[in-house]
Amino acid sequence: MKSTEKNEITSGVIWKQILIFFFPILIGAIFQTLYNTVDAVVVGRFSGKIALASVGGSSGLIIELVITFFMGLASGATVIISQAYGSDDRRRIDEALHTAYTFALAGGLILGSAGVLLAPAFLHLLGTPDDLFPGSLTYLRILMAGLAFILIYNIGSGILCAIGDSRRPLYILIVCCVINIALDLWLVAVLKMGVAGAGIATVISQGVSAALVTWLLVLRTGAMKLSLKRLHINLPILSNILKIGLPTAISVSMFTISNMILQTSINRMGSNTVAAWTAYGRVDAFWWLITEAFSVSITTFVGQNYGAKKPQRIKRAILDVIGMELVLSVIAAIVIVSAAPFLISMFTRSQAVITIGARISKVIAPIYWIFIPSDVLSSSLRAENHVVFSTITNTLSICIFRIFWTFLTGNRDITFLLRCYPISYIAASSLIIIYFVIEQKKINSKLS
Repeated sequence: MKSTEKNEITSGVIWKQILIFFFPILIGAIFQTLYNTVDAVVVGRFSGKIALASVGGSSGLIIELVITFFMGLASGATVIISQAYGSDDRRRIDEALHTAYTFALAGGLILGSAGVLLAPAFLHLLGTPDDLFPGSLTYLRILMAGLAFILIYNIGSGILCAIGDSRRPLYILIVCCVINIALDLWLVAVLKMGVAGAGIATVISQGVSAALVTWLLVLRTGAMKLSLKRLHINLPILSNILKIGLPTAISVSMFTISNMILQTSINRMGSNTVAAWTAYGRVDAFWWLITEAFSVSITTFVGQNYGAKKPQRIKRAILDVIGMELVLSVIAAIVIVSAAPFLISMFTRSQAVITIGARISKVIAPIYWIFIPSDVLSSSLRAENHVVFSTITNTLSICIFRIFWTFLTGNRDITFLLRCYPISYIAASSLIIIYFVIEQKKINSKLS
């Protein structure tokens, strides 16, 4: 049965629809990042630089790796649902919804339990400094214990975005971020619970977000209806999800794995450098929120128009998104480099840490724009069921190269170590552009 509701993503003004979809995702992503940023600010201010490095550094990277890998897998569900929504295939939407939610719940419980048990081994593997180990272990175990909440919210949010609903996930995040800030201040600043308090605050607020997104999918989403009694795995649907999601998961994980390798070298440079890298990482994250919001927007837009067989809208949307991101990357670089000392001082009072963080900003921020073509084109190809090449590209140009660079440079200055970023970005974008030009002609021919 066809829906009578007009789908603006497949029929409205392209740039306008992208921005209408983009801004709630961006604002929501900012609030989600505030979970960890507030942890860092409160812990750094009230518990010192050792505690600050403990909630970032190795523990932060391990959590990031687990979440990004799973969300890469879950992106397959987002693509399938967006394509099905574009073609108005409600049965396929329903099967993908229940399969994806069940997958997130089971994955969170299994991975979370394994993470609690294996946390010490992971931290030792990354060479976590002795003075940071106890705090890092506490924080990592608490967040792993609540991993199911994080995964359920993220898969639920992704499903809503796949049908064009990016506003209600934003409302959930605003509420839960306020809860997180209040709990952080109470547990860390008042009760002096340090990194444990920061971890507990994050898990509780994520639990609320998981409950709210589940409530929306069960009772308040007209295009689909989640039934907790009908949770199941549809094997053909799961197979299709993994065909798209597994290469995507490997691809996005390459970034985190390469950063983990870099972290082992940074850990050997002392707590000041680790704290500076942690603090700058919180600042740097806001730029990547912009790229991620555009990535989700273009994936949903292309997925729905791919399902509706509208290749010209896909082409126009890609050009619009690349243009908007390039302008924003220049603005972000100027702001971050100019304001770096002030921004880093929000996390720590240590002048040595602030100085190192400002030096890091001069290496990383000016080269944001280089990676934009790779990110946008990879997202578009994923929405059209083409994911293998970007996985190979990221493995070679991001992961393998950065590992090689890390071993080549050893324990040299942090700014020299980070020179691998612009080189790897150039390689990744160049390869993706060449592949996209060749492959898009075949895709357009198929849709025409």
